Amino acid sequence: MFKAALILSRQYNIKIDGEFIGWQAAQTGGNAIGALRSTCQAVITTNVIGIVGPAYSREASIIAAFAHSDNIPATSYAATEPDLSDRNAYPNFYRTVTSDTAVTLPIVKLFTRYNWTSCIIIYQNDEFGSGGTEVISNAFSENNLIISKLVVFDIATQHIRGDLKDILSTTSTRTIIVWADDYHTSLILQIVLN
Repeated sequence: MFKAALILSRQYNIKIDGEFIGWQAAQTGGNAIGALRSTCQAVITTNVIGIVGPAYSREASIIAAFAHSDNIPATSYAATEPDLSDRNAYPNFYRTVTSDTAVTLPIVKLFTRYNWTSCIIIYQNDEFGSGGTEVISNAFSENNLIISKLVVFDIATQHIRGDLKDILSTTSTRTIIVWADDYHTSLILQIVLN
């Protein structure tokens, strides 16, 4: 969609400072330093007036800080980490999706509706996972719900920290929330099924 808008801007002779609007794309795969490297290379070699992306919260926090230092607006279409909403910390950052804070109310309502009182949360250990776990923990605390255990899925080693079988067998709750992106959720489910 973004590229289509830029192509249309050329067809309608829309320019900024006498130049057509262009773009550069880079696949970062969730690597924050790779995202920063690609951004720095683009800023050095071209006249960058804005940044679209990245998708991952762990990349967005670094790119947002970089964009602020260069006074360039940055927007993400997928980064949901709540701290990115802090206008003092990230004044040049915008997003087209809501933060994870918006997801907590429906989860609390689901627990209330089915009279669930506790859960285990398995989360990935990055900005997305930690930020999401923090907001759901706060929402649970405010609504007298219990998180029996927080279980870390280490995205570097791609393993769950601790003995999941032991955690599940010693906890009375059978409700589990997985707070991870699509890729890491599939890895977590493979581990659980094995």
